Amino acid sequence: MRARRSVRPVQALAGLLLAAALALSGCSGSGDDSGGSALSDSDAAQSRAKEAAPGAAADDAGGGGRQATTAPKLPTSHIIRTAELTVQVKNVPKALEAARTTTENAGGYVGKESTFRDEEGAEETQVVLRVPVDKYADVLAELEGSGKLLERNAKAQDVTDQVVDVESRIKTQRASVARIRELMDQATKLSDVVTLEGELSTRQADLEALLARQASLKDRASLATITLSLSEKPVVKAAEDDDPGVLDALAGGWDAFVSMLRWIVVALAAVLPFAAVLALLLLAWLRWLRPRQARRPAPQPGRTEQEGEQD
Repeated sequence: MRARRSVRPVQALAGLLLAAALALSGCSGSGDDSGGSALSDSDAAQSRAKEAAPGAAADDAGGGGRQATTAPKLPTSHIIRTAELTVQVKNVPKALEAARTTTENAGGYVGKESTFRDEEGAEETQVVLRVPVDKYADVLAELEGSGKLLERNAKAQDVTDQVVDVESRIKTQRASVARIRELMDQATKLSDVVTLEGELSTRQADLEALLARQASLKDRASLATITLSLSEKPVVKAAEDDDPGVLDALAGGWDAFVSMLRWIVVALAAVLPFAAVLALLLLAWLRWLRPRQARRPAPQPGRTEQEGEQD
């Protein structure tokens, strides 16, 4: 009986230790599961954020967490802008002075200028204005408002490809000139030096032509050209009544008469050479041929009858 009592406490203690071990393993497993689920939720959130803004994620990775706040810079374009304006004003000199002031205030300058008066005494002026491209629209609007706008033509030509091509050719030409100079330094024969000098002169001339073209393109692209025509002469409006009147009939009849006379003169001019030849022939016939025919003796009728009887 004592042996049985001693065995039972031992079995009870072993059962308690086993239950405690199972409880500890369950707690550790639940902790690991909660940590794993938390990590999986964080990874899912990061993946969703990357899918929603891949550019921002790339900027964060490369720029230390900074996000892009400005738009990407576009390549520089070279556009030549030109415009032609015809404006009717009350006073041409005042309008011209105002156009000069507007151009100079915008940072431009006045180019070619010509002033003349028509047959009626109205003054007309044509001036070429060069203004910076960023002030082109403002200057154009102010010039249009200086009077009554009669005509406007504006053009824009993109020469970016030409500018890039010229820059590339300049770089190549400079390298070519440098190679020729190196060959000249290494040349020992006089004939080689003369040949290389001629080649160097040709390539330098080509390089200068390319540089001049590059400067022209950049000047025309940086400064817009406005050709302004100012006139005091009003626009002639067509008459509302299109029915012809007495004066219109007289004017039409006179035009028809003048046209008829013109055609008559043209016809006479065309016939004149033939008439001159005929006049010369008639004069020759009257002066030489006709007198000879008059001098010939007329045949006697009696003599003719006697000759007939003898026969």
